Amino acid sequence: MYCRLYRTMDRFHLPEILEAAKSGGEFLRRFAWVPSAGSIGKCAFCLTRDGQPVKVQRTIFSECFYVMAMDELSRVTGDEEMQAHAESVMDQLVHWVRVDPSGLGRPRLSGDQPVNSMAVPMMLLCLVEQLGEGRAGVAEKYSEVGSWCVQQILQHVQRDGNAILENVSTDGKELPGCQGRLQNPGHALEAGWFLLQYAAGRGDQELKKVAVDKFLELSFKAGWDPEHRGLFYFLDADGHCPTQLEWSMKLWWPHCEALIAFLMAYSLTKEPGLLDRFTQVYDYTFSHFPDAEHGEWFGYLDRRGSVELDFKGGPFKGFFHVPRCLFLCEKLLDTLLAD
Repeated sequence: MYCRLYRTMDRFHLPEILEAAKSGGEFLRRFAWVPSAGSIGKCAFCLTRDGQPVKVQRTIFSECFYVMAMDELSRVTGDEEMQAHAESVMDQLVHWVRVDPSGLGRPRLSGDQPVNSMAVPMMLLCLVEQLGEGRAGVAEKYSEVGSWCVQQILQHVQRDGNAILENVSTDGKELPGCQGRLQNPGHALEAGWFLLQYAAGRGDQELKKVAVDKFLELSFKAGWDPEHRGLFYFLDADGHCPTQLEWSMKLWWPHCEALIAFLMAYSLTKEPGLLDRFTQVYDYTFSHFPDAEHGEWFGYLDRRGSVELDFKGGPFKGFFHVPRCLFLCEKLLDTLLAD
């Protein structure tokens, strides 16, 4: 995030920003990777202050954010070896997802059927866009991966186009039970603007329409709390109580993704209703999450919008969703105002 701000926004093009980014990158390169047999290892989710690994997750997401960090740092430092390293980790991620997941350290149990979880192709598509930005050769290298990710995400449009489900089977069918009925409005909105970004870069009008109609509008209508406002964290497509205990809480990141999604959709379509959606989310977000006294945002509200957990940062709330949201919205608004 420091690198992106440093290289794209004049007011953050400061030596202390770059030095902070370099310091963080050096720490990650020295300590983040935990060796494991048969692969490049795994990226630690949690480290001690002096760099000792504490926890490794059996998913791809720590590695995904590591790729983003190394790619951005390579852009501001000109370090070609670092860029090559980012691509090598990306190649390992694609291998885990599409060829052999055994390197993730998760044993395949007889009752655990393979699942297409929307978070996985979403994140890979994000990395395809990240790595390919301004690099034609890299964009071409991962072009097929990007197309595959889009098709995997579109499989989550279910029930004759009337629901976005978080988990489906690997052949794109609805799964039985509560896992199959699970909806995550924030994820769907985030996937929506990833698809919009992809569609805009390729002039794909059909994909743009699906992104707006299904991933944005459908998910928002399902996820918006008509009584207390704000977006629910989880929903059950049949209206049952979700099994996730925090399902009714209002979290910071879905609202960040909704702000980006509706402003990007408006910028691409000029449909006034999409700007109204942005305003609706903006009014709730900026009247509930920011801490007027001490700055930053609270992350976890109860259904009624009161602060439930008052820490500003934690294992999942880092310096990412809020600054990415503000950065992208500012860029979109600047362009709209200039036009």
